[in-house]
Amino acid sequence: MHNIAVILAGGTGSRVGGATPKQFMPMADGRSILEHSVDAFEASPYIDEIAVVMHPDYIDSLQKLCKKNAWRKVTRIIPGGCERWESSWHAILAHLDFSSSLEGRTEVGLLFHDAARPFVSQRIIADVCQALETHEAVTVAVPSTDTIYITENNRLIDMPPRETVWRAQTPQAFHLETIAEAFRKAVEQGNIAATDDIGILHHYSPEIPVYIVPGEEQNRKITYREDLTK
Repeated sequence: MHNIAVILAGGTGSRVGGATPKQFMPMADGRSILEHSVDAFEASPYIDEIAVVMHPDYIDSLQKLCKKNAWRKVTRIIPGGCERWESSWHAILAHLDFSSSLEGRTEVGLLFHDAARPFVSQRIIADVCQALETHEAVTVAVPSTDTIYITENNRLIDMPPRETVWRAQTPQAFHLETIAEAFRKAVEQGNIAATDDIGILHHYSPEIPVYIVPGEEQNRKITYREDLTK
């Protein structure tokens, strides 16, 4: 399996506030959120390449970070789309030609990871890559410790059993052709509402089982400015 980590950094992080996209904001050590996220996959022996999906306005900033950090595995910088699914689709399209060039010699795995999750561990990356050897789709999740309400118009509609509810994390990994086929169906049908790549697969290719790797609480997503100091 030739594993390619796709770091999704195409957003502008409006919920964090400020003029700088959150992936470029510094953490406690002075290095950016994005640098920590890329470093995690750069350090993994299970990752062969890294592609970073970036908002077109900030590609120059990313190129400077690549030069500064001398990342060896970053082989592609891909312009992002307006929505998360578009950024993932751009990454898929960018790698289909690469897969064809391998002429079936090896399977290509894509691991989609939120740039805003800089604390992903080597254990999670390794477990996802190992699971991808025997499963077409793999995600990371942690059991919910809170009771979940299903609501409508601020009214309680249902309460699913807590033991059945897990909170999604990333990376979310797929055999390239598996996720490409799900996205082809999504693009053809339009009105894409899924919030992540597993959502696309589940909605448009529900016959594909998804294997869950246990996540970690530390693999949290930085959404608001205060998350940087937690």
